[in-house]
Amino acid sequence: MSGLMRLVVNNYNEILQTNKEIMVDSWPMMGSPGPMLCIVGTYLAFVLKVGPKMMEKRPAFQLNFLLIAYNAFQVLFSIWLTLQSLEPGVGHLIFSPKCNSANRTPIDINVQTSVSSAAWWYFVAKLIELLDTVFFVLRKKQNQVTFLHVYHHTMTSVFSWCYLKFLPGEQGALIGFLNSFVHIVMYSYYLIAALGPQYRKYLWWKKYMTGIQLIQFVIMLGYLMMVLVMDCKVPKALTYFFLANVVIFIYLFLDFYRKAYRKKKF
Repeated sequence: MSGLMRLVVNNYNEILQTNKEIMVDSWPMMGSPGPMLCIVGTYLAFVLKVGPKMMEKRPAFQLNFLLIAYNAFQVLFSIWLTLQSLEPGVGHLIFSPKCNSANRTPIDINVQTSVSSAAWWYFVAKLIELLDTVFFVLRKKQNQVTFLHVYHHTMTSVFSWCYLKFLPGEQGALIGFLNSFVHIVMYSYYLIAALGPQYRKYLWWKKYMTGIQLIQFVIMLGYLMMVLVMDCKVPKALTYFFLANVVIFIYLFLDFYRKAYRKKKF
């Protein structure tokens, strides 16, 4: 047992040393969880309490042009993030991970820097996506501010910070790749919807978009289980935390899918 503990400690120390070499802690919002928690806390306060109270006696904002510009930006940003995952060296780590520390070759520091840099931009993307809910509140679409929506946005922001801070390896890169790819589809849908009622005939595939999101989470679940089975050198407590929340996401999205798309029986 002591030998196993030494291996875990050594692996974790190596991860922290890699983090130090890349100077992740010196990057914006990465020195401590304070800035991230402040942003997430402000988000929760606004969308759950302050925003609805502020809009209670005000007419809904239309935001048509802003929504078109925002969703177009998100599509382009998601495409860019997906392409970052396919950069030489990084893509190989995602699709052919060698997690077992017994026969795993150390990652080149330049490749590791690319992975961490992409992870930081992914974290920024999750913070920007908090605006999704803010726009719902300003447009008085409070029915769309569901537990699923708020929980998903909150936890993905926290996840992305924790990954970059504590897991600066390739084991989480597949999750970022999948999520960025799915968001290309999702924000393309929102962009078409923002263009106006005349484009609604092109939005018949909403049901399949939710299905794609579910497939994404199932793949993530399998990948995280593989990370545990293959004894990847990552803090297992965080991996279990990620795993548990992916299970929660699957349950919530399945529940949404069932309520939104299952034909009612009479």
